[in-house]
Amino acid sequence: MSAISLENIEKASAQFWEQMLMMHLEPCGETWARRDQQRCMEPNHVAAYCDLSGVWVGRIEVRLTVGLAREATAAMLMQPVETVESADTLDATKEIANMIAGTLKSALPRPCSMTVPSALWESGEFCVLPCTKDTVTVFFQHEAGELMVRVWQQMEAAAAPAPHEELTALCA
Repeated sequence: MSAISLENIEKASAQFWEQMLMMHLEPCGETWARRDQQRCMEPNHVAAYCDLSGVWVGRIEVRLTVGLAREATAAMLMQPVETVESADTLDATKEIANMIAGTLKSALPRPCSMTVPSALWESGEFCVLPCTKDTVTVFFQHEAGELMVRVWQQMEAAAAPAPHEELTALCA
């Protein structure tokens, strides 16, 4: 069975940010190396996700700080940051989730289908461990803010043999 690795997550993110937006984001791996150490997204960030179903069932989620979300939206729309509106930022974040999830989906076993992305403004802080039995999370840093990409496998619905081996192996 194909696996989503940390390298897959980093490459999928880099491909989108560097090729589509000409922005470089640096993975925060060395600064967040302990499995038992939480990392948090600040309050008032934007989150978007795509759900996947088929042989692999789960969610691919992105969260961006306001500064990075506005910079990315401005780059996508080719307009100044100060003209970016909230609705545009939600649309841009959906597209970011769609592009990253679509790339990661190619590493998953077939058949696998993906929902249209959803996005919302999160008012509270969001904290997560880097790796659990069913999730792998990678943070990225840019001068405008942070990006979090989280891959979550829904454990009870996965149909493939040894359904969690790819995520569990990343936590080892």
